[in-house]
Amino acid sequence: MTEQRKMTDEELVAFYASRRRKNWVLLGILTGLAVLFFVITILKMSG
Repeated sequence: MTEQRKMTDEELVAFYASRRRKNWVLLGILTGLAVLFFVITILKMSG
C-alpha cells in the first residue's frame, strides 16, 4: 500500500486557494451560459 503524506500548512493553503479559484471560474462559466440561453430565448420570442 502507498503511504499517505500529510500536507503542510502552506500546501493546504495553496490547495484550497486553487480549489476556490476553480470554483469561481466554474461559476462564471455557468452564469455566462445561463445569460446566453436567456438572451437567445428573449431574441427568439421577440422575433
